[in-house]
Amino acid sequence: MTEEQTKSQQLLDRRKNIVANGVGVFNTATVKKAKGAIITDVDGKEHIDFAGGIGVVNAGHCPEPVVKAIQEQAEKYLHTSFNVVTYEPYIQLCEELAEILPHGEKTKAMLISTGAEAVENAIKIARQATKRPAVICFTEAYHGRTLMGMSLTSKVNYKFSSGPFAPEVYRIPFPNFYKYHGTQSMEEFVETELKRLKESAHSMVDINSVAAIIVEPIQGEGGFNPIPQKYLEGLRSFCDEHGVLLIFDEIQSGFCRTGHWASWQHYGVQPDISTYAKSMGSGLPIAAVLGRAEIMDAAEPGTIGGTYIGSPVCCAAALATIQLMKDENLNERALYIGKLITERMENFRKECPEIGDVRGLGAMIGIEFIQDNDPGKPHTELCAKIVKGCAEEGLILISAGTFKNVIRILCPLVITDEQLNSALDILENQIKKHT
Repeated sequence: MTEEQTKSQQLLDRRKNIVANGVGVFNTATVKKAKGAIITDVDGKEHIDFAGGIGVVNAGHCPEPVVKAIQEQAEKYLHTSFNVVTYEPYIQLCEELAEILPHGEKTKAMLISTGAEAVENAIKIARQATKRPAVICFTEAYHGRTLMGMSLTSKVNYKFSSGPFAPEVYRIPFPNFYKYHGTQSMEEFVETELKRLKESAHSMVDINSVAAIIVEPIQGEGGFNPIPQKYLEGLRSFCDEHGVLLIFDEIQSGFCRTGHWASWQHYGVQPDISTYAKSMGSGLPIAAVLGRAEIMDAAEPGTIGGTYIGSPVCCAAALATIQLMKDENLNERALYIGKLITERMENFRKECPEIGDVRGLGAMIGIEFIQDNDPGKPHTELCAKIVKGCAEEGLILISAGTFKNVIRILCPLVITDEQLNSALDILENQIKKHT
């Protein structure tokens, strides 16, 4: 280290020296403290946060009611394991989740620590409920880094030299209208994709062996791709016809990000099981699986969960987060933020042909960069330059998509209008600079 180096660079050098290379570096910002939508680095420089800890701080950094709830719970007890000693915060959070995310006439829930754990347990529940082994997933999907999560995940960059993967996992094309519709209308495209789905029951896997189909209604790592309304309706009908359970992965899209508690509530299509994590606890590790009671109860006692299922401190954080989201009406705020971002980016797109698409629901917005007006030619290099340039100007961004050519906006929903517009000014300036 030298005196000329910034504290941030010194910290990054120490990271490189001691932390395994396999741990990703999506942005080179550092942090000393964070509040609302602002991250202050170790050199005292403020950054506007458009990454939100990868969609984790929808309610903002260090919201006071959440910090207070954590402190109060930490003074009572930190851990007993819910398997051994029952505590109210776990039960109260499950009751709250069932109220805001109802699955049919009666909903049951379980808590764990991470999104990947939620996916693993959802698959186990589905297999026990149906007595079937197979699972269908989609291209461009991301469901975590555990064995089953990695097997379900499409992007090969997350799974280099990590096989063999879990068996009985089958993948079909995600109905990505922007990338693959060609000259078809939305109606024609959906009809074609549903035909593919039905054909898979004859050409890919015996549908009577399929326990579940798992899908992100809005893909996260895949590039913020919303599933077409009629396709999701058709998928629900297909599952009902064949006794297959439909699982929605809402880990990145949940808790006000899209203007609803879950994106499936936009579609009006009911899952049998759904998974949540990220913004549920404002940064503390907590996740949930919800489902129709008779499905959730099909799992034999002791077959789902783990030592750290629903930490009482994390439960307290989640309860305070949900209440804050209600008090601040963050679902409505997400719609406002999304409208503002989309309008600005759509207007800017008129003078920037490298912006191929601006899409999403609520405040879950993706901006895709392409070459030669061709969705089949991702502009990965341009996207990387924009992310780097924005970081230098004090805006934290991360990319997404199979080819990392999509900028995803996951700003805290408590961001002020002034901060939001300042961030978009930086983003537009960097796009202009590199195109």
